[in-house]
Amino acid sequence: MPVKFGIIGGAGFRAQYYLRIAEALPERFQICGIVVRDEAKGRAMEAKWGVSTYRTLEQLLMNESPDFVVVSVNGPAGMDYMLRLAEAGMPVLAETPPAPDLQGLERLYEQLAAARAQIQIAEQYPLHPVQEARLALIRSGRLGSITEATVSVSHFYHGVSLIRKMLGIGFEEVTIRAMRFESRWVNGPTRSGPPSEDKMIALQRDLAWLDFGDRLGIYDFTKDQHRSWTRSNHLSVRGERGEIFDNRVLIQEASTVPLQLELKRINKGEWENQEGYFLKGILCGEQWLYENPFAPSRLYDDEIAIASCLQKMADYIKGGPSFYGLEEASQDHYIGLMIEKAILTGDTITTARQSWARD
Repeated sequence: MPVKFGIIGGAGFRAQYYLRIAEALPERFQICGIVVRDEAKGRAMEAKWGVSTYRTLEQLLMNESPDFVVVSVNGPAGMDYMLRLAEAGMPVLAETPPAPDLQGLERLYEQLAAARAQIQIAEQYPLHPVQEARLALIRSGRLGSITEATVSVSHFYHGVSLIRKMLGIGFEEVTIRAMRFESRWVNGPTRSGPPSEDKMIALQRDLAWLDFGDRLGIYDFTKDQHRSWTRSNHLSVRGERGEIFDNRVLIQEASTVPLQLELKRINKGEWENQEGYFLKGILCGEQWLYENPFAPSRLYDDEIAIASCLQKMADYIKGGPSFYGLEEASQDHYIGLMIEKAILTGDTITTARQSWARD
């Protein structure tokens, strides 16, 4: 039986992912209702996607029986919905914690902890196929102890989450130095779509050095870089015995033999292959580091990662492990806030242990 879930904020950009995933994987996921406050938008959603919409959370819970609810709204509204769902005993898969500052994060955590909320955050970046492959290689031990990670993939807490995952960092304190560099480059795609004209714009590149004592994280991001046609994303991980540099892997074995390997993406449906077009997985030498659990559905990487969030949430509500709880999300958001503070003040910032920190 597919897991059933509702969505709050179904007309937004992020909610569209869940609709496409449920349409592609009906045997796994079923959307039982969506809260869209605007009636005209709700009717349009019903016509386009064939789903029921409601104007309020109360109407959704009165008419449907979801296994959990996805909260996909910004700002204080998100916090309010999360608290109301916790009071109703309904598990929540939320977008980024809706708190603009440290005080808001602390208040949100305390209130949800007091309500014994079952809540996970849909942080998809560590679940992208290539990041899953890199993490599998790290866990294999072939790189030895990891000492450095450079992440130039996404902004703010998303980048921080990747740094912590790659370095194996929990809630340790970190010393942060940071700077902002402004330059001009050609305007490219944004969330709204491709550029409508060719023009030069000013953009800011943020750089931060996160010193965890025995491990170093380097954060590097320019606005809209991850959508750009003229700038590349980059991620590298260095360990005692080798490194990952984007898709290249260098390892020196104990026999002193040097290995030069590649994270090779395997797609079906290319050339004469007749299996349909989809991601099969990622190979490194003879080893599958990642195999797509949603094959042969034609989902792109971001959708695969969010589908993984949904599947992990389905497992979590049945007693499975936490995969990205409010504690981790709050920590990444907090470090992101401290990076911004270090940029704006020019000061070296050392984080403090927060109330959500676990041993």
